[in-house]
Amino acid sequence: MDRLVNPFKQALKSGRLQIGLWHSLSSHLVVEILADSGFDWILIDTEHAPNEVPMVLAQLQAMSGATAHAVVRPAWNDQVIIKRLLDVGAQSLLIPYVETEEEAKRAVQSTRYPPEGFRGFASQARASRYGRIKGYHAAANAEICLLLQVETKRGLENLERIARVEGVDGVFVGPGDLSAALGYLGEPNHPEVVKTIDEAIRRIKDAGSVPGILSGDAQLAQHYIEQGCLFAAVGSDIGLLANGAEQLAAKFRSQNPGR
Repeated sequence: MDRLVNPFKQALKSGRLQIGLWHSLSSHLVVEILADSGFDWILIDTEHAPNEVPMVLAQLQAMSGATAHAVVRPAWNDQVIIKRLLDVGAQSLLIPYVETEEEAKRAVQSTRYPPEGFRGFASQARASRYGRIKGYHAAANAEICLLLQVETKRGLENLERIARVEGVDGVFVGPGDLSAALGYLGEPNHPEVVKTIDEAIRRIKDAGSVPGILSGDAQLAQHYIEQGCLFAAVGSDIGLLANGAEQLAAKFRSQNPGR
């Protein structure tokens, strides 16, 4: 039964800051390297990355026993997609593009077995260690960590109602799509966007939920943490690879001009 305990959920409930990294390269080898690098959680993305369920399964296996916890982002708030990710062993999910209280409730129900929800029953899925965890189905609901992503004007209008839905563990503010919705496409660092996110963080906290964010800008990420974000992704594997490669190449090109 100890294998069911979700340490990431427990950390959020106890108010402990969780620092994360976005994984978009869709590689079990990459995520295996990242998972023991000191981050509290790694986001496995299937919304904006070429990731499918068998690939996510391999990435979850690669993270087994690592120090970082896996959070999986489905491509959509879809009952079937969510069921499949849960069955292969995802315990924490970040659901994108949630705009209403009804959509929030549907996300909760998709992650819960009846009578609390409508998650489909599988007796020997990887989530239950292929049926070896006794009492898995009775205990699973309580250990699912459900994070909802708000990233539109409509979502902001319904923010408190979304945050207060029973079964929602946290609300993640999506700076990319939100900046576009506010008229600042590609400018998540724009002062008006930052102001709106700051206000959203306050509203999520006041509603009794836990705020989260992603920012590859270290200074801005620290700012959001100081505002109260308890789960904060501070970069991505693509950013680390691209920036590190460019810096290394530039260093040696500058030392060897003309070659």
